[in-house]
Amino acid sequence: MRIGIVCYPTFGGSGVVATELGLALAGEGHVVHFITYDRPVRLDPRIANVFYHEVRVSDYPLFDYQPYELVLTSKLVDVVMHERLDLLHVHYAIPHASAAWMAQQILQAKGIRIPFITTLHGTDITLVGRDPSFEPVITFAMEHSTAVTAVSESLRKDTYEHFPVHREIQVIPNFIRMDRYASAANPQLRERFAPRGEKLLVHVSNFRPVKRVMDVLKVFTAVREQMPARLLLIGDGPDRHAAETYCRANGTCNDVLFLGKMTDPEAVVASCDLFLLTSETESFGLAALEAMACGVPVVSTNTGGTPEVVENGVAGLMNPVGDVEAMTRNALTILGSPASLANFREGARRSASRFDIARVLPRYEALYAEVVEQVKVDGIHQ
Repeated sequence: MRIGIVCYPTFGGSGVVATELGLALAGEGHVVHFITYDRPVRLDPRIANVFYHEVRVSDYPLFDYQPYELVLTSKLVDVVMHERLDLLHVHYAIPHASAAWMAQQILQAKGIRIPFITTLHGTDITLVGRDPSFEPVITFAMEHSTAVTAVSESLRKDTYEHFPVHREIQVIPNFIRMDRYASAANPQLRERFAPRGEKLLVHVSNFRPVKRVMDVLKVFTAVREQMPARLLLIGDGPDRHAAETYCRANGTCNDVLFLGKMTDPEAVVASCDLFLLTSETESFGLAALEAMACGVPVVSTNTGGTPEVVENGVAGLMNPVGDVEAMTRNALTILGSPASLANFREGARRSASRFDIARVLPRYEALYAEVVEQVKVDGIHQ
């Protein structure tokens, strides 16, 4: 099958999942064309059957804001026609789903029928999508997608709650490749980050307010009062300055390391003892799943799709949003003894295996075959 994947090329979960999906599809013999404004951060150009098409927006003085959606639409038309694609799979509703629909209509006028699948990832529905100015377009694009998927049951419910959508939304969860993640600490990294044998806590995010990074720091500060510990913060974003200010005010700067954005943070995470996820909401919790795949247990909030990912009492311990005291107690419970930590490590990796790509990829392949066949049947009946 010849598949076009549209995604954001950034460090965010939607782009990572879309890229990993394309690479896995290529590994199964499908031909995959990525269509976006920059090369996705995890896209390996050495892999066979994978191609990248840049969406280049010209800088016209007329426009205060460049019309990316229209340029993307034109690129989709071009790639579908000249690469003979069988379907488009667009990740993140805004503006990819509406661009795919416009491309579909242009191609249909040329006698080419192309189905497109829209995958909802989270903030396109729970944050950006709630802006009333976006609602009519997002609703229309979802209703006119050949198929719509969501990465969690929680996100599926949120979509129905916030949008007047009456079509089926299928849940196909995010996934990981278990063989990508080390299940043991790297001795060199461990020595570098915990030279005196401290416990290593870690958090990975885009440092946006919804991630509640200050709660991460408060939990760490409280844990540090009970045992030697250090905190690794991976990522960057608007709340980083506030986090740095907090560390300076509390005298923890020497034990809080800001590592910035990382394309492949797995080796660092695998060398840690506990992952902290304190978000206000999560559509899925991919960062937590990746930590679990490394054998690192999770202390998280019990919001959104996270309870679908983190098995409470097995892969980690869950807490109400903002309850720093509960998160601290649970962190100390996991870290309190070698036996406890070992049990949670084993449970985390075992739990993560539920989302291995080998279990999820066939569901996407079945959906692809279904929508391609649907277009063929519709064409016969017209």
